[in-house]
Amino acid sequence: MKRGFYTIMSAQFFSSLADNALFVTAVELLRSGGAPEWQRAALVPMFALFYVVLAPWVGAFADSQPKGRVMFISNAIKMAGCLMMLYGSHPLLAYAVVGLGAAAYSPAKYGILTELLPASQLVKANGWIEGLTITSIILGVLVGGQLVAPHLSGLLLAIEIPGIDFGIARPAEAAIMALLPVYALAAWFNLRIPHTGVEMRPLPPNPLALLADFWTCNARLWRDKLGQISLSTTTLFWGVSGNLRYIVLAWSAVALGYSTTQASALVGVVAIGTAAGAVLASVYMRLDSATRVIPLGVAMGLVVIAMNLIHTIWLAVPFLIMLGGLAGFLVVPMNALLQHRGHNLMGAGRSIAVQNFNEQAAILGMGAFYSLSTGLGLSAYGAITAFGLLVAGVMVLIGRWHRRNLRHCPDEMEQLLQIARRDH
Repeated sequence: MKRGFYTIMSAQFFSSLADNALFVTAVELLRSGGAPEWQRAALVPMFALFYVVLAPWVGAFADSQPKGRVMFISNAIKMAGCLMMLYGSHPLLAYAVVGLGAAAYSPAKYGILTELLPASQLVKANGWIEGLTITSIILGVLVGGQLVAPHLSGLLLAIEIPGIDFGIARPAEAAIMALLPVYALAAWFNLRIPHTGVEMRPLPPNPLALLADFWTCNARLWRDKLGQISLSTTTLFWGVSGNLRYIVLAWSAVALGYSTTQASALVGVVAIGTAAGAVLASVYMRLDSATRVIPLGVAMGLVVIAMNLIHTIWLAVPFLIMLGGLAGFLVVPMNALLQHRGHNLMGAGRSIAVQNFNEQAAILGMGAFYSLSTGLGLSAYGAITAFGLLVAGVMVLIGRWHRRNLRHCPDEMEQLLQIARRDH
């Protein structure tokens, strides 16, 4: 791997760690403030909001200037969202601003991989990036859980700087303040990401012109015989996993009687399995054989449903690790295949923006459904069953869709697979 790849990994690690710690602290901020359950569940779709709304522009923005600069600006927006959460804004609104920063960050984070590395290293690079991201998720949720725990939050609240009153009174607020330096460290690494030498694509004078360009790119990727399969798989995966992060918190509260601090550790357990699955996929999977993992998606949906049968921590830990492992092994090769097809069809930044739009739209829609259902009285057990059935059923349909492509368009499919083999 090139040296710049490790700088990208460092920047991604600290930014993702802060994002995931912030999610836990935001949940606790709403809980300690007496907010209803549906508002805590609504954190997930609010984070996804700007991914969907700004999808036509963030990809083009990422392609218009060096990716490191885009990532730096994005981290600055996340820090602004944290400050809004601390000083007067509703946590849901402030968390949406953090999501705005993340929406701008993502096309640059993934797009730079296709600029810096050859296609033959994309699966391996995605494996390392996903593995590192999952590691940051593990540490992030653990750090967030510990920051709001009484022993550590008490120490944070006791810190005083002469002449400065930060106006921090609650443990969750102290935790959010402690995350600002982590975002700043990620921004420092962003400024050290090397230029790749790829020609920048200037933004058009009329920003509305990007709407037509975005929808053209979106349609192009959905029409591509490999792009449509990988995009539908990753869209479903992130739609479920994005909401499963909160569902695990809710499930552990009712099934195990856990607090926010204790439950955050279980989110990290899922992430451990995902990291292991991602690394295994990066070692054993090839770009041209990525579609072979589709049956794992069906298995993952069925395993999610079985979560309702777990009521002890000794069964929960290995079970959640297995669930995460299936997810990691599924998403890495599909993500690499999607990046490969998108880069060939429309360019890295636009491709990632299309991917984010579809995936975050799934998170937004499913999160809104879960939040509404919670407000109407749906239990965590019911939500888990619905999500599991959805994953298994849709993955069965995706598998049939792919087999239909192989039967009806054998020449086109073979040509696309040959391109993947050549680039690998």
